[in-house]
Amino acid sequence: MTLWPQYKGCYKNPMSEATPVIVPLLNPNETEARLVALHKKEGQEVKAGDLIATLETTKSTFELTAESNGYLRGLHSKAGEMLKAGETLCYLASSKDWKPPKEKATKSPGTVVPDGLRITQPALLLAQKEELDLTELPVGPIITEAQVRKALGKSKQESWAIPAEAIQPAAIIVYGGGGHGKAVLDLLRASGGYIVIGVVDDGRELGEFVLDAKVIGGEDALLAIREAGCKLAMNAVGGIGAMSSRIQVGEKLQHAGFESPVIIHPSAIVEPSAKIGSGTQVFPHAYVGSEAVVGTHCIINSGAIVSHDCLLEDYANLAPGSILAGGVRVGMGTLIGMGVTINLGVRVGTKARIGNGATIKADVPDEGIVRAGAGWPN
Repeated sequence: MTLWPQYKGCYKNPMSEATPVIVPLLNPNETEARLVALHKKEGQEVKAGDLIATLETTKSTFELTAESNGYLRGLHSKAGEMLKAGETLCYLASSKDWKPPKEKATKSPGTVVPDGLRITQPALLLAQKEELDLTELPVGPIITEAQVRKALGKSKQESWAIPAEAIQPAAIIVYGGGGHGKAVLDLLRASGGYIVIGVVDDGRELGEFVLDAKVIGGEDALLAIREAGCKLAMNAVGGIGAMSSRIQVGEKLQHAGFESPVIIHPSAIVEPSAKIGSGTQVFPHAYVGSEAVVGTHCIINSGAIVSHDCLLEDYANLAPGSILAGGVRVGMGTLIGMGVTINLGVRVGTKARIGNGATIKADVPDEGIVRAGAGWPN
């Protein structure tokens, strides 16, 4: 399999005698990929098109191939390791005797995608080409080429325009203007009782609209919005594949003094004995069963089922159609993918990621990853 067009730029950083093979960004929402298999060994000669490695995220599998002839040098990683997008996996050298840099390029500050940063592959390539420090980019919104060019040009942002309605007790802002932000806006309207005064998003232009809500600033506007009288805010960063971004936004809102209400769609069913923490969002046709306990800033997406006596810790994210049997425990910051089924009494650890359509029959460890469509244990 050859590289998809959007990944061909991964190799365009030639050295005098060797070309680095860079771990591509397979999904803007996932900054890491698991090295499933290595198909070449250190020092082995390869030809253009040869398969070097197989990578896997929670949603896809990718075959990394050589774009030129050479000798594979500087390979330090082993199958099973998690690799960061932007890391140097190895080099394609013109000579078998070529020696890689003493310090791994994978650890160069500012070149590896930081935890929580959501960025498109073209934007990542542009940032690396122009040697932009990735740690300077905002966490939360998906960073596009336009945002990278703006950061490179250091263009000055306009002043915020905070609506007068901010003083109303029901005034609320939505932090995040991506796909989940749109879903949260519709959820607020369906639940009723709130006045959305605007969207906060570092990656969008002031005055731009997300649905019919205007962007009124970025992170640096939060304190001014709060001082203007607005007390409520919703975390609308979904954090798929990188829950750290959603957690960081939640902490920013809390630090700025905002409160986050529980929002439940009218079509959802939440049993009276269930307990739901602040900031949690329950989407259409979801179900939360008897004596279930749901933490703060959780997402229970459309059609998800949380059966009796389940426990969801803070920032747990249940994707549409996921099913939790009775007594399931989901750790903090864990993502449960679409259509996942988790059996009775199973515990899924902290910051784990369960791929779409997986079936979980036994406990999953902290930070464990189950690929899409798989059974656990295998």
